Amino acid sequence: NWKKGLKVFGEKGEDAIQKELQQIHDMEGFQPKHWYELTKEERADALKYLMYLKEKRDGRIKGRGCADGRKQRAYIPKAEASSPTATLMGIMLTCMIDAYEKRDVATVDIPGAFLQTKVPEDDRDIHVMLDGRMAELLAKISPEDYQKYVHQHRGQSQIYCK
Repeated sequence: NWKKGLKVFGEKGEDAIQKELQQIHDMEGFQPKHWYELTKEERADALKYLMYLKEKRDGRIKGRGCADGRKQRAYIPKAEASSPTATLMGIMLTCMIDAYEKRDVATVDIPGAFLQTKVPEDDRDIHVMLDGRMAELLAKISPEDYQKYVHQHRGQSQIYCK
């Protein structure tokens, strides 16, 4: 988890978390909410935002964030909640065909691809909750957008976002 990552990577880890949160902010992925604007049920159903830190081969530290969707299993079918993922067999077959046909192949990385997904208006709002240092780092990125939404809960900073 990110707390362990901060102990291991220190300031470089914090910079990686901030960079990942900056990307979400730049793409308007979070719309902060006051905790009291949410019902008790919405707060209980809010997905905890997780951050994983990984050291890349070149020594850089990369932060990867995601919402912990385990709470959704109670009301969202697995088929609707999972991301489509290519199978290894499918990838290998495609590579074999490309090689056999001597095709030019390129790969593309779409930064924050999940942030660019449009959610239908009639879908239920999903809220995430960032806590501790992660909430503080988000507020630090753009204090005018986030600081007023940060609150203390049991001695720890929290922020809810849609």
